[in-house]
Amino acid sequence: MVALLLVAAIAWPVGLVFWANGKIHHTQALSGAAGTGGTTYLITGSDQRGGDGLEDDGTTGARTDTIMVLQVPASGPVALISLPRDTYVDIPGHGPAKLNAAFAWGGAPLLVTTVEQITGLTVDHYAEIGMGGVKEVVDAVGGVNLCWDADVNDEDSGMVWTAGCHDVNGDQALAFSRMRKSDPTGDIGRGLRQRQLVSAVMAKVDPASLVWHPDQQVALVDAGTGALTVDEHASILDLARLALAFKAANGPDGITGTPPIKSLDYRPGKVGSTVLLDPDTSPAFWDAIRNGTLQPGSVGGVTH
Repeated sequence: MVALLLVAAIAWPVGLVFWANGKIHHTQALSGAAGTGGTTYLITGSDQRGGDGLEDDGTTGARTDTIMVLQVPASGPVALISLPRDTYVDIPGHGPAKLNAAFAWGGAPLLVTTVEQITGLTVDHYAEIGMGGVKEVVDAVGGVNLCWDADVNDEDSGMVWTAGCHDVNGDQALAFSRMRKSDPTGDIGRGLRQRQLVSAVMAKVDPASLVWHPDQQVALVDAGTGALTVDEHASILDLARLALAFKAANGPDGITGTPPIKSLDYRPGKVGSTVLLDPDTSPAFWDAIRNGTLQPGSVGGVTH
């Protein structure tokens, strides 16, 4: 009987891994550029208008409302850096535009190439989260507790909030992660809420507890893989490493924030209001992120 239990304990996780690997959605994304040290993940949130259970706001095609670079250096703190979607960049083959236009024009490959140009980092793995799938993941873990220090009634995202912390379901979590127009800090505040949401989901996933609840494992993997599209080389183990790195970046020994920003309302003409990264300090910032030489804590924001 003991031997049978041991076999079952080993076989179930192994079988789960093979099953989960078969459910992952892959896409061509990586540039094939030479590696730059450590492991670099590009995490995006794609928002397909009229799909994924989202309201159709008249915008056609997919947009990236979330763009985050997760860097695991060879040594030093793990860093999670949010790139505002309206960052003013030169998109290869297209010229100056907002960063999220790269995804609209060329999908994952063009976005990866553009981010590599901005950061000087080679993207090793790409993970795209369908924002409509967020609610299934949250519901699979039984809801999460989220905090925001303002009253919000945002028609576009559907976020209705009383300042403080609340237990929320998947629909409420999705609105929490999408709200932007009622936040005076725009993409910066949205990035904070999105990182908080992912951290809250991870905090609810207790591996020791899940071992004894196979049904919860299946529900979580089913929801998670249904919401994710990853690069052509990624496996479920790469996603596990990404999850651990994300958790480390949001912990006391990690780094979170944005690159140095010179202006939140840069208007170069033809593309409207954009976010301008600080051209003087950004190169050294990305070098430090790559090399793991920054101190843990919050970084970036508007420079003065």
